[in-house]
Amino acid sequence: METDRIVLSVSDVRYEIAGRLLLDGLDLSVGAGESVAITGPSGSGKSTLLMCLLGLVRPQGGRIVVAGVDITRLRERALNRHRRDHMGMVFQFGELLPELTPLENTALAALLSGVPRRTAYADAEELLTTLGVPLGGTPTAELSGGERQRTAVARALINRPSLVLADEPTGALDGSTRDEVARMLFSVPRQWGCGLVVVTHDPAIAGRSDRHLHLSRGRLNDAGTALPGTGSTAGGAIR
Repeated sequence: METDRIVLSVSDVRYEIAGRLLLDGLDLSVGAGESVAITGPSGSGKSTLLMCLLGLVRPQGGRIVVAGVDITRLRERALNRHRRDHMGMVFQFGELLPELTPLENTALAALLSGVPRRTAYADAEELLTTLGVPLGGTPTAELSGGERQRTAVARALINRPSLVLADEPTGALDGSTRDEVARMLFSVPRQWGCGLVVVTHDPAIAGRSDRHLHLSRGRLNDAGTALPGTGSTAGGAIR
């Protein structure tokens, strides 16, 4: 596993809204080929952290370095370009265009990045085949939940990102499909050489990751060091 190359480095990040301190000097680093799962109580700031990592929310303090660039210092146009070139996102409900086929949904992300049409469709077909998604002309809306999420993963990978983020990617799936998609998702870092950060409420899904962290009181700690009855964890900064 190529974890010597750090693709995400979060240092002393602080975010407060409406008098609530959601992120309080939070630290995190993720290497290429590594998967990290983050759990925590509702309202603990998990989604806020993801939005900060994507650059959609700017923290009031700290640094977020993705693929060697501090995205907190980028202006909007440069941030959009860096996000497009180095980050992929998998949402809970896929957020795909339902009238398009999986091939069209996946290729579209490459086309929007300026990839030539023939290359975009060839890359999309290869990814979908690898991930076990049907290549027929069926609209995405008519696929199973598992097939839609596999398509969402393909779309996230089409531009060969350094970092993939996933927000409750199995939350809308039933038991067997959930396990199948989780198995595929957590194989992505080693297969494609990227880092993966997954936010989930499901400890069984989190247990598939290389590292399972718990977000509480604005900081991340090893989930295995939870303090009984407090909902918080012991320990310090997370690599």
